[in-house]
Amino acid sequence: MDTFLRMADTQSILFIYIAVGYGCRKSGLFDNSTRGKLTDFVLMITLPCMVFQSFNMPFSLDILRQGALALAAASGMALVAALLGRVLYSCFPEEKRTVMRYGTLVSNSGFAGLPVVSGAYGTQGLFLASFFIIPTRVLMWTAGISMFSRAGAEKGWLKKVMLNPAIVAVYLGLVRMAFQLPLPGFLDTALDRLGDCTSPMAMALVGAILADVPLRDMFEGKVFYLIAVRQLALPLLCLAGLTLLGVDSLTVGVSVALTGMPVGSSTAMLAQKYGADAQFASKCVFLSTVTSLVTVPVLTLLL
Repeated sequence: MDTFLRMADTQSILFIYIAVGYGCRKSGLFDNSTRGKLTDFVLMITLPCMVFQSFNMPFSLDILRQGALALAAASGMALVAALLGRVLYSCFPEEKRTVMRYGTLVSNSGFAGLPVVSGAYGTQGLFLASFFIIPTRVLMWTAGISMFSRAGAEKGWLKKVMLNPAIVAVYLGLVRMAFQLPLPGFLDTALDRLGDCTSPMAMALVGAILADVPLRDMFEGKVFYLIAVRQLALPLLCLAGLTLLGVDSLTVGVSVALTGMPVGSSTAMLAQKYGADAQFASKCVFLSTVTSLVTVPVLTLLL
C-alpha cells in the first residue's frame, strides 16, 4: 500500500503538469509555434542539464560491483526491449511503429521511477537506480534518436546523433562521475534547477498535444498493446531472469520497478520534433502513466 501511495503521489504531479499544458493549448496560450519552441528548449537546454546532473553521484571501487550488476541488468533489459520492438510492431504504420519501438525502449524511469525507488528502498536503492537508468539515458539519445530521425536514410546521421546535446551531456556526465569532478556551487545549482524544469515542461507539452486529440479517439487499441509490452511483459521477464540468476532481492526489486515504469515523456517530444505521430505518442504517454498507477503496485506484490 505504501508503494501504491507513493506512486500515486508522483503520478498525480505528472497529471497536474499535463492539465496545465492542456489548458494552455485550449485557451490559446500555446499555439503550434509555441509548442515547437517549447520542444526545442526542453530537448536542447533543460533535458541535457537533467541528464548531466543525473551522473552527479558517489563512485568508488567498493560499491562498483553492485552498481555494475544493476547496470548489467539494465543493459540486458534494454537489449530485450530493442529486440521486442523490432519484432512485435512490424505490422503497424511507420509513424506509429516508431513511437511504439521507442516507447518500449525508453521508460519514464527518471522522474517517475527514482522517487518511487527512493521511497520504497531508501538510499541504497536510489544508488542502484542511478546505475540502472544509465543505459536508458544513452540509448534514448542514440538508438532512440535514430528511430525518429530515420537516421539510416540520412547523410551524416551518426554525427547528428552523437553530437545531440543530450548525448553530449552523457559523455560529460560519465567523465564527471568517473573522476568525481567538482563544479562551482552556483553552476551546480543552476544546472540542477534547469534540469528540474524538464518534467513540468515535457508533460505540459504532452498536455498541449493531447488538447488536439478528440476524447473519443483517446482510447486506441495500439496504445494498450504497447502498455502491455512496456509495463507487464518487460518487468515480468526482468523478474524471471534475475530470479533465475540468483540476484539479490534489492537489485531485483529496483530493476523490476524501473523496468515497469510508463512510456517516457520524451516519446511525445521526439515525435513532435521529427514528424512521427505526435498525437499517438501523447496518448501512449498519458494512458501508460494512468495505468502505471495499477501495474507498478501489482508488480511489487510479486517481489
